[in-house]
Amino acid sequence: MSLPPPTLGVILAGGLSRRMGGNDKALVPLAGRTLLEHATERLAPQCESVILNANGDPSRFGRMPIPVVPDSLPDHPGPLGGILAALEWSAIHRPNIAWIVSAPADTPFIPRDLVLKLHEAQQESLKPIACAASGSQTHFAVGLWPISLRHDLRYSLVEKGMRSIRDWLNLHEHAEVSWPVEPIDPFFNINTPEDLGHAEILAHQERLNDGA
Repeated sequence: MSLPPPTLGVILAGGLSRRMGGNDKALVPLAGRTLLEHATERLAPQCESVILNANGDPSRFGRMPIPVVPDSLPDHPGPLGGILAALEWSAIHRPNIAWIVSAPADTPFIPRDLVLKLHEAQQESLKPIACAASGSQTHFAVGLWPISLRHDLRYSLVEKGMRSIRDWLNLHEHAEVSWPVEPIDPFFNINTPEDLGHAEILAHQERLNDGA
């Protein structure tokens, strides 16, 4: 595959960030830029356009020129709710797009071939969904999702009370694509202040590798 089909990127930032003291994780600085800026810089070149799934006052993201899309369901349904919000937003505002790719805002090292590799896995497997993995871990919030499954997802969230991406994936076949964890796990995510400190080291290491 030379180029992936047109794809909407969604950066998931609708969580409550309890382990970061309730701070807005997407706006936490890393190596001189916010986590949101890192994630957008990685994802945007791979997508037709990018949106941010976040709740609360959208003006706090005013410096970022991307649409802010809140959850379409109440009570913070988690990343599965963010994926639903993106699927439904895309169906209305980007009707020419059949796919979205999701990635959490706290994963600043997203691979630059994420969208291409997920599409390749989906087409080769003919399964409706593709998710990312690294090492032995599957990253269920990093995935390729067809817009056509939005009604099924809404039903699962509203009628079944489902909140786990893994549980919803168990209802659908999905492919997985694995990336190496060396020199840096591209899906390292930041949940605690300790993680942020480690990410600073990784960001410095990445700059050295890029300059080598």
